Order: sequence, then structure tokens, then C-alpha cells
Amino acid sequence: MARYDYHCPSCGATFEVEHPMSERPEITCPSCGTKAEKIFAASGIKFEGTGFYNTDQRGKSRK
Repeated sequence: MARYDYHCPSCGATFEVEHPMSERPEITCPSCGTKAEKIFAASGIKFEGTGFYNTDQRGKSRK
């Protein structure tokens, strides 16, 4: 199950709904009952350390 943020264009409420990634349910606002819009946000993945870049696999004595 994944959690998604939704925003109501009518009353301005923002709320969270949990549903499977494979589903595309029509979500209604719990406050006013209007159809809510899904909020798209960037993920919080950050790649650090060795092994994530092409240059990390090169030999040390490259001329």
C-alpha cells in the first residue's frame, strides 16, 4: 500500500489516502464531498556514496 496526498479544489483541504499503486480510485474530499486532485511531489531518494555513478567503476590509474 502506498500513501498519496490529495487536494480539494473546492474547499482547499489537503489530505492523505492509502491505496495500492495499481489502483486509480476516484477520491472525494472528506470535508465537502467534491472530487479531489492528486498532488504530485518529488520522491525523497538521494544517492550517496560509491557505486552509484559511472565514474566509480573506473580504475584508479587511468591516463
